[in-house]
Amino acid sequence: MQTHFTLSQLANPDNEAAEKILRTCVHCGFCLATCPTYVLLGDELDSPRGRIYLIKDMLENDKPADRDTTLHIDRCLSCLSCMTTCPSGVHYMHLVDIARAHIEETYERPRGDRLMRAGLRWLLPKPYLFGPALVLGALFKPLLQRLPGRFKALADMIPARRPRPARAATAPSLDRARMTGGVARKRVAMLGSCVQQAMAPEIDRATERLLARHGVELVPSPGSGCCGALAHHLGAEEEALARARQNIAAWERVIAAGPLDAILVTASGCGTVIKDYGFMLRTDPLWKDRAAAISALTRDITEFMAELGLDMSAPAPDYQPGLDVAYHSACSMQHGQKVKRPPVDLLSAAGFAVKEPAEGHLCCGSAGTYNLLQPEIASQLGQRKAGHLAATGAAIVATGNIGCMVQIGRFGNQPVLHTVELLDWATGGPKPAGLP
Repeated sequence: MQTHFTLSQLANPDNEAAEKILRTCVHCGFCLATCPTYVLLGDELDSPRGRIYLIKDMLENDKPADRDTTLHIDRCLSCLSCMTTCPSGVHYMHLVDIARAHIEETYERPRGDRLMRAGLRWLLPKPYLFGPALVLGALFKPLLQRLPGRFKALADMIPARRPRPARAATAPSLDRARMTGGVARKRVAMLGSCVQQAMAPEIDRATERLLARHGVELVPSPGSGCCGALAHHLGAEEEALARARQNIAAWERVIAAGPLDAILVTASGCGTVIKDYGFMLRTDPLWKDRAAAISALTRDITEFMAELGLDMSAPAPDYQPGLDVAYHSACSMQHGQKVKRPPVDLLSAAGFAVKEPAEGHLCCGSAGTYNLLQPEIASQLGQRKAGHLAATGAAIVATGNIGCMVQIGRFGNQPVLHTVELLDWATGGPKPAGLP
């Protein structure tokens, strides 16, 4: 794609990055067929190619974002299926995030929209507040479900039961038989996903048990918190960068006490952003190299376990090998991180019969806060995804992202579990709640 940025415009690092991305696009249109919003709406402005034209016009002409451009950019799920499809390697993820930051700076949203976005950015990264809010919301759920649009979508995602406490009383002991000469096989830290801590704290407990059982030392990282994905995808770039710096500094303090083999993430949406810290902080001379080092250490839990190898010598007494499991690959996992085989291979190695649904490349409609901000499109995608998962005939659904778990659970009848919960059970842990 030909561009016409001036030298003064290219002095802006975001314009410079955008210009390089725009020049790689050859207008081929392969991305249209794999874009969820184009598949549903049939409007090219709701496709990656259409949005690229809108972004180019906005940035190249120094135009403030207008209502129509904002509408079509807001409808993008950032599922990144287009990046998997694109034969030219267009880095759409960076381009659309640059556009979102520009929209946030130049466009005044309606008051209700501004308040909701600010409220989500304030509440969701705080599990100590979000957890009690879920309990309170459960009391008023029937009333909230009568409200229209975004309020009903919010009510639908409130769990009917109160989650278990976010922290176990004691950390599991390392399996000494799996250690080497009394020394842990690996030393790792882990991101405590903020929404996940409030909605499904059992995921982190399962991870802790799985790691301990495999002789892996999990060290605490005080000071780490929200990865910044929420603010980043809502265009609040300074807030996102502040959260990134906070996490980098926290993990550096851990590394100062001893080297880490990995920083593990159990929510793939968070993992995609942490792996991109190096790019996000590329213009900050004090942080860019430190950010890149942290990004290089980051692994999804299934990546790490695939490299380590699964020990099936002592499965749980009530474990049911051969159970059919439909695996939903979160967009942030398969398109964002390009982690495709490890979760499937691990589930198969654990003895599950893995079923992969039709249209596995299409988003379920969760996409961070998308199912709250764009509930109609998100609901259509959620119903479509749940239908394909049900068609596999599997008893349960496994995935690696809390947002997908909540979204699929809204529209399907199968229990939805995190992949690590099933791996924990298969290797000796408790049977996950909700299984038949």
